[in-house]
Amino acid sequence: MQGRTHHCGQLRLEHAGQEVKLVGWYENLRKVSKNLGFLILRDFYGTTQIVVETVEMMEQVSGIHYESTIEVIGVVRERSAKNLETATGEIEVVPSKITLLGKCRFQELPFTIRRSKEADENVRLKYRYLDLRNPEVKEKMILRSKVIAKLREEMIAHDFMEITTPILTCSSPEGARDYLVPARNHPGKFYALPQAPQQFKQLLMASGFDRYFQIAPCFRDEDARADRSPGEFYQLDMEMAFASQEDVFAVIEEILPPVFAEYGIYSEVSKPPFVRIPYAEAMERYGSDKPDLRINLIVQDATEVLADCGFAPFAGASDKPAEDSGLAGTCIKAVVAGGFTGTRKQIDEICAEVEVISGQKAYWFRLDENGEPVGGIAKFVKEKKEAVIRQLSLKNGDLVMLCAGERKTAQKTAGVIRRAVGNRFDAYKKKDCYEFCWIVDFPMYEIGEESGVLEFCHNPFSMPQNVACHMDVAYSMNTACRANAEEIDTMDPLAILAYQYDLVCNGVELSSGAVRNHDPELMIKMFEKVGLGEEDVKAKFPAMYHAFCYGAPPHAGIAPGIERMIMLISGEESIREVIPFPMNKHAQDVMMGAPATVDEKQLREVHIKCVERA
Repeated sequence: MQGRTHHCGQLRLEHAGQEVKLVGWYENLRKVSKNLGFLILRDFYGTTQIVVETVEMMEQVSGIHYESTIEVIGVVRERSAKNLETATGEIEVVPSKITLLGKCRFQELPFTIRRSKEADENVRLKYRYLDLRNPEVKEKMILRSKVIAKLREEMIAHDFMEITTPILTCSSPEGARDYLVPARNHPGKFYALPQAPQQFKQLLMASGFDRYFQIAPCFRDEDARADRSPGEFYQLDMEMAFASQEDVFAVIEEILPPVFAEYGIYSEVSKPPFVRIPYAEAMERYGSDKPDLRINLIVQDATEVLADCGFAPFAGASDKPAEDSGLAGTCIKAVVAGGFTGTRKQIDEICAEVEVISGQKAYWFRLDENGEPVGGIAKFVKEKKEAVIRQLSLKNGDLVMLCAGERKTAQKTAGVIRRAVGNRFDAYKKKDCYEFCWIVDFPMYEIGEESGVLEFCHNPFSMPQNVACHMDVAYSMNTACRANAEEIDTMDPLAILAYQYDLVCNGVELSSGAVRNHDPELMIKMFEKVGLGEEDVKAKFPAMYHAFCYGAPPHAGIAPGIERMIMLISGEESIREVIPFPMNKHAQDVMMGAPATVDEKQLREVHIKCVERA
């Protein structure tokens, strides 16, 4: 068989009269009579209409199932009824020969190809090879390829060198569960798939490389979310030697906006420098460390005016520090939606949504046209009406959504309220744009919600801010770092901030990054706070600890997630729409049948025995 002369998106009026050979998928047939029909041929590039004009050929194509692959040889002619909505809508091909190339053996398909996105997700994932035939689905994969190619081009233009790092490595405590791989030649020992190339890229800096990047595969055994795929994902991983936080920001602010502007559904993108918001401020004003700055709502504090209003869930709240009030920092937060015109049903739907997402209750009241509190908890507000109006700067018609609880809980619940109200009532300053910001000054440590003990808040290899080792001031401070590391011993761990930063766009966290702690003595001091001593650090991170003992440069980096970027660029709500072969929300590949059992012989070779859980 000779190759095709053209693809299905290529033919135009200037090709009229030419004999062509096309190949592709037999999408459908509109049968007008026994000797007239219109067949649509589809390939990767587009579609072409094939006009069947003989009884014999009509009988032939009628016996072929849709989605079979066929070859069409025929002559191009101008269409009498043109379809200017398609690229090839001015022409059609009159076939002299149609050949079946790959037979579809099923008359009924799991779904109509062009309507596959309407099918059940698990059915789509099981038949992903059919789902990807849908031009709308395929377009996301084409976009993914273009964006990655552009990112790679930009990184190289900024003097970054692409270096691939190992996939089989050792287990490392980096926040998520590892995927373990048994080592056949080393009984009882395991490799781990990297959660990120964190240690390797820092070792590259210690090895003398100046600017590194890769489109890095990362593996984490964690649950799925709309913006997170379980199992594996890719990130634009980068690291810079002799660099500060400002250097990282400058590179990202040069590279990402043009990519979003060129390929995104919105052409308007934040111009550098991006807004910078300290973590504490983000939680207080937006109730989130990944705020959507397009939403024109701010979280306010209503503790002082409503703590003693008589409403039981607010009773005893105090804006004093927890150690003074004895109430673990209990407070009341408010989100005001100006000029509210919605219904009681819509308010109830918001309250229900907030409770499902946050596990906490939301309360409300509004001011009527006379400025009187009505609805919800209005009866508890009336006696304090003037103080509340003054505190929250209320106007007639405003809706006030409220929540209460321990400070961190109340902040997060208010963040859910802010987003729910913003989405439900379209409370956006401007929606059709990409609004970037940096969240900075993260706490070095936090009390773990599950463990109840001190843990690293973000990356354990980050440089603390509160010691004399200030990366933005000078590079000649290794001695100063060692001399002042003793300060760590006397500091409240929860008061220590880190040179850690998150890149956020439209309420989606694209990446975390940090200035790295490149001083071994200071590193040990930081790990001691979470109960890991010098020997633990040496045992868990032997290569990095010893490499830094040979003189390491100050270095910093970041790693924006590829899938999250493309999800935003394409306007998709689910991250699985931009992954060629995604797992489902239970981390199962229903197309390939993974995870799956293996035979006993394979288990014996890697020294593993499966036992039933007690």
